[in-house]
Parts: sequence; structure tokens; C-alpha cells
Amino acid sequence: MIRFCCEHCGRKISVQDKHAGKRGKCPECGTLIVIPTKSTVFTFQCQNCERKISVPKTHAGKKVQCPNCKERFIVPAVDIDVSPETQSPLPDRKFSTGALTLLDVPKEYRLKDQPAGQTSESEKATVSELELEEEQPKGEESIGERKLPWYIDIFLYPTSPSGLIHLLIFVAIPLLIDIIGTLMGPLGIGVGLLGFLLNVLIGLYLCWFITECVRDSAKGGTRAPEVFAMSDLGDMWSQALHIIGCYLILLGPFVFYHIFTGKTNVIFWLLLAFAAFFFPMGLLACIMFDSIRGLNPILLISSIFSTFVQYIWLVLLIVAIILAFSALPDLEPGNAQRSPGQRPQPPGILTLIVGWIFNGLYIYIAFVIAHLIGRFYWRHQEKLNWEV
Repeated sequence: MIRFCCEHCGRKISVQDKHAGKRGKCPECGTLIVIPTKSTVFTFQCQNCERKISVPKTHAGKKVQCPNCKERFIVPAVDIDVSPETQSPLPDRKFSTGALTLLDVPKEYRLKDQPAGQTSESEKATVSELELEEEQPKGEESIGERKLPWYIDIFLYPTSPSGLIHLLIFVAIPLLIDIIGTLMGPLGIGVGLLGFLLNVLIGLYLCWFITECVRDSAKGGTRAPEVFAMSDLGDMWSQALHIIGCYLILLGPFVFYHIFTGKTNVIFWLLLAFAAFFFPMGLLACIMFDSIRGLNPILLISSIFSTFVQYIWLVLLIVAIILAFSALPDLEPGNAQRSPGQRPQPPGILTLIVGWIFNGLYIYIAFVIAHLIGRFYWRHQEKLNWEV
């Protein structure tokens, strides 16, 4: 277990050793921090009152005061190599490999007793500056820990301020373009052309944000990341190509077969099963490797077999979510009322608004699925062994 303090707010955090070097959000202040490769906080006992105290390792050798009994002492040194190969002979000196106590402090480091009420000015400054806090194990939280049951928490992933703002962007701007074009009637051709270009840019931005959701979830994020258009157009286009390429290679055969034949035979179901089975792992590999080469069949097959049971649960969960929301188009105004073969009427403003609300639900679910795919990497990265 790696234990360290947030360098921004001082919150004590503990994570598993396998997450060393990764990024995560502080559970207290929400600041993005990098997990150190080893613990930067150590625990020892006050020799006078036996109170457990935890401090950053940078306090080693400095004068401090026990928060319980007010005994003054020097924080013992840490990170001393005592392996048989490197240990030098020291007379009657033992070092603890676990929690340090004041018995580990050499005599020359102990503070000399002074009459009550007499403290040097330098010591007063040191004591006030490095006032220790009692260790609070209940306050330690692991990065990536959920506060609610997972089957509820996954659907709250897009509810961060950033997630809701992005959802509004992806819904409101296209809706506004359609409403203006509808109100202008035949004069809305120019608006339609401009709207098409804006929709392309928004589509690129959507692809970029989905990749950020996957990457952030792969680092332990439980809510949509606080990122806003930090990439240029070229980067967004590159991220879009990863998703589009993954879609065309894995889902393309099923989509094209359905469009051109309209049949639901054995070939249709086999292509659908192929797409549903390989798409989550393929998308995850493309995003984490930042390359379409992530669709390497050998990589995908070996990754699926190394996490077979867990991956099957992921696929079934994603399919269940998609099926649950696939009935939404039947609820849109006009779809249930229009008889087969009836010519569709030009959409009114109310119809446009309701339609884009449903589009917002689809995008919301896309964020949830992106989170599930990234979370899969967070939980099983050791089995995948991608070394991303």
C-alpha cells in the first residue's frame, strides 16, 4: 500500500502499489495528482504517550511536538538501507522495518530537557510550523473508490460539472442550428451549410471527449473529467479517427449488411455478435495505445482470454444498457402515430426539441459506456499487461 499526502490540501491518501505513477483526483480537493512510486508518509509512536503519529518523510530530522502529550522530539530518520549487502557495522544499533518509534532515534537527536516555559526562538518557529496531526485512518480514501453501489454510481458518471456542460454543448448547439434553419424556411439553406460544418466540429469534439472519459476512467476516475477543449483540431481529428476506424472495422460489416440486404438471417446475427463481442476491447485498445494498431487481432484475442470472465460481464452489461435504451425512439413524437408508408411531415420546433432531448440521452449513455470500458482497464490492467 502506498500512503502519501495531497500536496495541495494535505489529505492523507492510500492506494494499492500497482497504481504507482498513475494520475488521480484527490478525494478532498479534487485536484489532479500523481501517485508516487513509494509511500511518502510514515508512522511512528511517541515514546511518552505511545500515540501513533503519521508525518511526511520530509519531516525526518526536524523538531516537532506530539499533538497529544506535547512532548518535543526530533522525527526519526527513514529510508535507511539495512540490507545485508549494504549494512555497515554499527554498535548496538537496531533499525525497525515497520512502524518507527522514538527508540529508533539516536541520543544525539533527542532534544535536551529545558526548564518549563523556556524554548528557543528557533525551536518555537519549528514547532509551530510542523505541528503534527493525529493519524486518522478513517479519513484515508483510495483513488477510484465509489461512494455509492456500482450499479447506481456508473449512471451518475456524466453528472460532474464538466460532464453536464459538455452534454449541454452537444445537445444545445445542434438544436439551436435546427431551430434557426426551420424558422428561416427556404432562406435557411445557408444556415444549413454552416450548421453542417458546426455539427462536424461538434462530432469531432464529442469523439475527443469520449476518449478522455475512457482515459480518465482507466486512471480511476468515477465522474466525467474536468477538461475543456484542451486539444487542437488535429488532435480531435486523430481521436475521432480512432473511434471511426474502430467502428468501421468492427461494426461496419454488420451495419452495411443490414443496410444493403435488410435481412435478419444467420449472417446478420453472426455479424452482430462479432461486433458486440470485440468492440469494447477494440475501442479500449485504440484509445489506450492512441493508435488504430490497437485493433491487432493477436492483441485483442490474447487480452480477451486473459480477462475472459470479467470481459464477458462487461459485454453483457453494455449490451443490456443499449437494449434498455433502444426502445427510446418508439417514444419520440410522431414515430408511434405515423402509420407504415405514411410520408413524414416536416419537423416542428417542438418535435425538434423532443428529438434532441432523446439525442442527449443517447450521448449520456455513451458517456456511461465509455466509463465502463475505461473502468475495465482500471480494474484488470495487470491481467491485460499492456504497459500503457
